[in-house]
Amino acid sequence: MHFVVTQLQLPHLCVTLNITKQQIGFLNIIGALMAIKSILSMNAFDQSNVGTLPEDIKGETQRRLDVFGSASVLFFQEPIEVVKGEGCYLFDNRGNKFLDCYNNVACIGHGHPRVAEYVGKQLSIVNTHTRYLNKVVDDYAEKLLKTFPKPLDKIAMTCTGSESNDLALRAAFYLTGGKGVIVTSGAYHGNSYLTTFVSPSSTNGKVTADFVRAVPAPDTYRIAPDVLADKFANDVEKAILDLEAHGIKFAAILFDDIFSSDGVFADPSGFIKKAIDVVHKHGGVYIADEVQPGFGRTGKMWGFMRHDVVPDIVTMGKPMGNGYPMAAMVTKSEIIDALKGTGYFNTFGGTPGAAAAGTAVLEVLQEDDLINNAKDAGDYLRAGLIELAKDHPCIGDVRGAGLFTGLEVVKDPETKEIDPESATLLINRLRYNNVLIGAAGPYGNILKIRPPLRFYRKDADFFIDAITKSLKEIGK
Repeated sequence: MHFVVTQLQLPHLCVTLNITKQQIGFLNIIGALMAIKSILSMNAFDQSNVGTLPEDIKGETQRRLDVFGSASVLFFQEPIEVVKGEGCYLFDNRGNKFLDCYNNVACIGHGHPRVAEYVGKQLSIVNTHTRYLNKVVDDYAEKLLKTFPKPLDKIAMTCTGSESNDLALRAAFYLTGGKGVIVTSGAYHGNSYLTTFVSPSSTNGKVTADFVRAVPAPDTYRIAPDVLADKFANDVEKAILDLEAHGIKFAAILFDDIFSSDGVFADPSGFIKKAIDVVHKHGGVYIADEVQPGFGRTGKMWGFMRHDVVPDIVTMGKPMGNGYPMAAMVTKSEIIDALKGTGYFNTFGGTPGAAAAGTAVLEVLQEDDLINNAKDAGDYLRAGLIELAKDHPCIGDVRGAGLFTGLEVVKDPETKEIDPESATLLINRLRYNNVLIGAAGPYGNILKIRPPLRFYRKDADFFIDAITKSLKEIGK
């Protein structure tokens, strides 16, 4: 026997059953399950509203839909036509300047001259695949590998993070002889056929493959720090045992170590270690998806470094070339060797042009001290947001590391009941106050603040002023 209770009915049910106010918040989250959103729908323009747009943007929006079709996604209730980028700012066709707090692709800033110079020069000389020797490519690969701890000493170059995660899973399957994969319940790991199966956030929180198990994200807002590590490890072990009970040999766990799409869960440092120990006990591989937390974003070169663990495989993508389409998988020799039977090549992954872009990124990260700046500016921003929360109780939690911050919007800070509607209003209000931002978490009630690393204290002040104004404008 089972019954369904709507979210609106939950408070009344709680009174009847003598359930506490704290528990109401939890049950409201359960009730909100029917409102789980796909990752692309959280910040998306409603295509039925094209006719209501201002004339100067209506035509371009309709043109996009005519060419790309209904599956294409634009951001905000009023889309933006971007014509220029510089540092952590974007400029639209009306001359408006926006603080970009969404884009991790432009790791070292939009329109960086070093990247343009290096790539332009290399493209004018030669740009071809990796089956020829080329010093630009090999020099870059060695420089990148030096940023990793031993025994991560081998690299395979790809074009996208999706490709990297696809390849990593393939390697894990070959190495272990298994196919079972564990991810977190709000994870996003790519757009390929295989990586869509391990991305519940792309399918409204549903797992659509029998070889995948999704475990709850380690919610640092609702789970006490002293039990967080044990709970996450226990959830992982239950998922492994469930796979095995269904005759599916466990192969790998795949997650990004700041749990970006799940809602940004960073602390306490080291809490993932017990779960990784469980993975290795059962013969599995730990794949760290560093597309979002990597390249200095968390105040460390790699996100996993905050947890004092060494992954078996590391994947990366978007920020690697500051927008140039390049990505990679870094791993151990024995795991690369597992791919020997099929070999691996990628026509555009690891071209000299890509290596030139990657070289520029590594140089600028070091020369401009952007990793330390990520920690300084990030800590400063979160301190300002925590102070702001004192006057705005809809800010339930402020969390993160480096220049990766999650701000959770709630109806009641005591019950921690989520408020995705207010989060959406706030995101779109910020857009009119010249800040671009996105949502995270399965219900879209968490603001994901993730600017280019050329974001300084003055930019944090701009953000604080804009969100203060936006909160007042939406009555929060």
